[in-house]
Amino acid sequence: MTDRLSPLDVSFLSMETPTTPMHVGGVCVLELPADGFDYDRLVRLISQRISLVPRYRQKVKSVPGRLASPVWVDDEDFDISYHVRRSALPRPGTEDQLKELVGRLMARTLDRDRPLWEIYLVEGLEGGRIAVITKTHHAMVDGVSAVDLSTVILDVEQTPREVPEDDWEPRREPGAVNLVAGAVVDLATRPTAAFDTAKAALGDVRSTAGKVASLAGGVLTQARLLARQAPETPFNVTLGEQRRFGMVATELDDYKQVRKAHGGSVNDVVLATVSGALRAWLLTRGEKVMPTTVVRAMVPVSVRPDVDRGELGNRVTSYFVDLPVGEGSAVMRLHQVSFAMRGHQESGAAVGADALVQLTGFAPPTIHALGARTASVMNRRLFNLVVTNVPGPQFPLYAAGARMLSMYPVVPLAAGQAVSIGLTSYDGGVYYGVNADRDAMPDVDVLTSCIEDALAELVAASR
Repeated sequence: MTDRLSPLDVSFLSMETPTTPMHVGGVCVLELPADGFDYDRLVRLISQRISLVPRYRQKVKSVPGRLASPVWVDDEDFDISYHVRRSALPRPGTEDQLKELVGRLMARTLDRDRPLWEIYLVEGLEGGRIAVITKTHHAMVDGVSAVDLSTVILDVEQTPREVPEDDWEPRREPGAVNLVAGAVVDLATRPTAAFDTAKAALGDVRSTAGKVASLAGGVLTQARLLARQAPETPFNVTLGEQRRFGMVATELDDYKQVRKAHGGSVNDVVLATVSGALRAWLLTRGEKVMPTTVVRAMVPVSVRPDVDRGELGNRVTSYFVDLPVGEGSAVMRLHQVSFAMRGHQESGAAVGADALVQLTGFAPPTIHALGARTASVMNRRLFNLVVTNVPGPQFPLYAAGARMLSMYPVVPLAAGQAVSIGLTSYDGGVYYGVNADRDAMPDVDVLTSCIEDALAELVAASR
């Protein structure tokens, strides 16, 4: 049976340009095990686990004449050494050097003639550490049949778990005649396919956005909010082809302390922290910040599938929140964010941290990808930036015996938006990945410092 891309996934391919690469990524920092960890070890690990994610050995093949959407086909010449790559930092292997490398790697689009993913082993990081950088195209992550490869290479024990032996043999790629015949059959049995394909080809992604994102919860509030175009901010610019990347490591206990003192949720504290950071960053740029100044964030949240209706897999809904950057008090910013989010939380749709972790073992990479997909199909005039916050497990994970110390998500930039912020909580930490346009955000490190300062301000107000 032909495995055809959905119109929405086709749109992610058609929307991709050199200034808007459509892949999501992550940076995992690992501690070297006693017996070491090298490129060959990573290749063996991925070779053993790749059968758990069949899509990673498939590529996109177009139908002649664009009679139907492209199809997924096995890559008969699949070469794992092409996708798993090796890099090294010059001495002393600082975090700044790692961030520079991440920015350069994330700026490059993926090769359309091969499976749409890459993984880099980065050696030479100071402190006896290594890093693993992942890139996966949006079209690969549909929330049901696909998960991120980094999800399946991690184990809860230092000793890797056993997986079934891989006896994969690629199916022969269909020729032009078979592709056209399959398209004709699909069009005959599903007449709306032609209409869907035409819409995707024209780039009309708005009509398909609902397949990824539902604006459920607080409908009236959302309607009133979206009736107003997002405010003009320095974040909304014409993008270049290059990127900068920032990382911030914080402690989960700090967010819990603030929540305990002032109420709300950990996610509220995160958004209040981001609000304070954006306020400070705008002031460092000499921007005019009034008491009424806001920055509108799109906040993707994982929601429970409706099992009664036969829905499976992961779903993401989008909340739009006007972050109160004009408010001078850290505590008042938290209260205002909590009020804005309360309607969404009371809807009962959001998945709790424990349930989210159980979705796929290590769900954050997949959920970040789904959130980024949501942002990509939304009208960019509705919001100024994306903030994805995905809870992960509060215990250590391992890759072939190497303990993962931290995990920083890389959320791609939507057209016209110079920065996106992703967070993953893991093993007592909360890790921010800040992806930014290189020309528009030369001061991305100022923004990451502002994140640390904003959290410290909230913690100080909670003692």
